[in-house]
Order: sequence, then structure tokens, then C-alpha cells
Amino acid sequence: MKLPRRTFLHLAAGAAALPAVSRFAWAQAYPSRPVRFIVGAPAGGGFDIAARLMGQWLSERLGKPFVIENRPGAGGNIGAEAVVRAPADGYTLLLVTAANAINTMLYEKLSFNLSRDIAPVAGITRVPNVVVVNPSVPSKTVPELIAYAKANPGKLNMASGGNGTTGHLSGELFKAMTGVDMVHVPYRGTAPAATDLLGGQVQVMFATMPSSIAYIRAGKLRPLAVTTTRRSDELPDVPTVDEFVPGYEASTWYGVGVPTGTPAEIIGKLNNEINTAFADPTFKARLADVGGSALSGSPADFGRLVADETEKWGKVIRAANIKSE
Repeated sequence: MKLPRRTFLHLAAGAAALPAVSRFAWAQAYPSRPVRFIVGAPAGGGFDIAARLMGQWLSERLGKPFVIENRPGAGGNIGAEAVVRAPADGYTLLLVTAANAINTMLYEKLSFNLSRDIAPVAGITRVPNVVVVNPSVPSKTVPELIAYAKANPGKLNMASGGNGTTGHLSGELFKAMTGVDMVHVPYRGTAPAATDLLGGQVQVMFATMPSSIAYIRAGKLRPLAVTTTRRSDELPDVPTVDEFVPGYEASTWYGVGVPTGTPAEIIGKLNNEINTAFADPTFKARLADVGGSALSGSPADFGRLVADETEKWGKVIRAANIKSE
């Protein structure tokens, strides 16, 4: 039977619209079951805290559990690979962090490509590191630390939670921009590094805010500066490194990614709900408790941040000849 042209075009247009309608309906129904939120670090640290804050928010907003799944190992690569290999259906999320961007340049052979295999959804928060010194160090400001380090080359030991961590690279960037010579001492984690800093075995650390703020408030560590370009609300009297070393910026940041190929409608829905959190006073206060500031924006905004950070830390890694452990 021949169809009239007008009828045929009508049916063709309807058929073409079916996939779009189906995707839209799918996104509207999403999520219909629990969502895995994979964190490439152990429970209890800054990574885990950020994921649990956002997971709880998304669970409340979308009516299904967002279950935090800790997959530590290989500097976060194990967790990232698990998400890369997962179905691109919105039911597996990755907590994307500064470590993932660093690892792109730090590890010579990865089984995945972050920019190709993980689609950005949204940023969550940016947390400054804090330049802290043991009280035995005479320096009370960043200029005094620079002067002291230059007068005593190689005598200041700079602790970090490990090779290629944000704390390590924050220090290497500082060394490159100021011309000071400090000896990097990597530890297996932030906690043992902080213990030796408190004990005076090492003198300087570019520490994460959550790991150092209690010691700062107790007077056991002296803060010289925060590493972001704006002061922290948690330490308003502590200046930024940028105030003395123009152009310096380093931070830990967290966001959400999904396997490439995840429907744009689901990415958009997640992005909208994540950005809604930043208007909620309770959520903002909980971010502030760990020293974080909101990273709102579109998926493209978060994608640009990841790309910019990958390029930035790649230059530091190459200049300092840093290798993965």
C-alpha cells in the first residue's frame, strides 16, 4: 500500500523523534535503582568526605541511594579504571580529583585515557593546601621562609603524603617559582607525614586543610599561607602564597565524572542537582567545615578545569623529573 506523501513524512518525523523521546523519558526516570559512586581512596580522608557529602545530597534529591564505594590503590587509578570499564548508563560515578589529572602525566602507561574515557559532570569543591612549618622553624611569613631556605640550601625537609601527590607538587611549584632548595621527603600517606612534621623530623609541609587545621588551631603547627588565590574562610587571617609569589596557585579539588557515552540528559540532570547543592546553606556550611569552596558550573566548565590542571601539573612533573613510585 502506498502512503500519501504527507502521511509518510509525518510518520518518518515521528520515528526520528522516538530515540530522543526515549532518552528524555529515561533521563526523567533516572535513577530507578541505586547508583555506585566510586572513590579512588580509602574511607575517612578528604576525597571520601567530599564524595559522601555529595552522595547524601544526590540521594535525598533523586530518591535513590548513591552508594560510596572506596577503591583505593595506584594513586586513584584503580578507582578510575573501574568507572571507565563500567556501563555508560549513569549508574556508576567517579569522584574525579586533582590526583586523576596529575596521574595522566605522572604514569607513563595507563590502561585508560582520562580525557577520552571519563565525561565531566560537575565540580564539587576546591580545597586549599596550607604551607605549614614546625614551630622550630624561625620563619613566620612566606618571604621569611624563602629567605631562610635560600640562606640554608638543602637543610629544610619538605614532607608530603607521597610522590606526585598535590602536596608534593604544590611544594615543587613553590620551589620552581621561588628558586629555593628544599629536600622532598615522601611518606606513605598524609598522616605519617604530619606526625613527623609535628615531631620536627621534617620542617615544612604543603598540607591539606582537613589534615592540618586542628593542629594549626592548637598551635602545634604554624601556618604561613594557603595555596589558593583567595584566602580561606576557615583561616581568614592567613594570607595566600600568591600575595608574595604572584601567579602561584595550587589546590585539591573534587568533582564528578561518568563513563564516556553516558546520555547527555543524565549528565545534565546530575549537573543540575549538584549545582543546586551550592545554594543550600547547610550543604555550603558542611563544605566550609573542611575548608572547601564550591566549584559550580557546567560539565564543560569542569572539563576545562581538568584539562587545565592536567597541563599545569604536567609541566611541573617534567621540570622536576618526578616519577611514579
